[in-house]
Amino acid sequence: MTGAEALAARYGERAVQSLRDLVTHCETAARLVARGRQAYDADEMLFHAAKSIIARAGECVDRLDKAGTGLPGDHPELELRQLKDARNFVTHTYDRVDPSMVWDMLAIDLPRVATRVREILTRGDQA
Repeated sequence: MTGAEALAARYGERAVQSLRDLVTHCETAARLVARGRQAYDADEMLFHAAKSIIARAGECVDRLDKAGTGLPGDHPELELRQLKDARNFVTHTYDRVDPSMVWDMLAIDLPRVATRVREILTRGDQA
């Protein structure tokens, strides 16, 4: 049984799909970051795209919560709560979002989340 199959058996296929979607959004963030900080600072549309990526990634976490899977609580190493909080912040306080904070999330936080989620998808529920 693969790690993803083990996760699906415990938390459901929707949880696994939400984790896979989260990784996809993190990969999108990596492509934006690859354009460089100078391009990001110079292009307002990249800032808006970055906020959208954070919102979509946070929505994946919200789906895990709403499904009642228990996965976020069972795996605090994934730091999913912070991602959901970031989604709420960029969505609801859009007029006060600091572009540097958004950049740091895309350049530092999301790659770390993606690595951890990939690990759990590979290993399943094994510590």
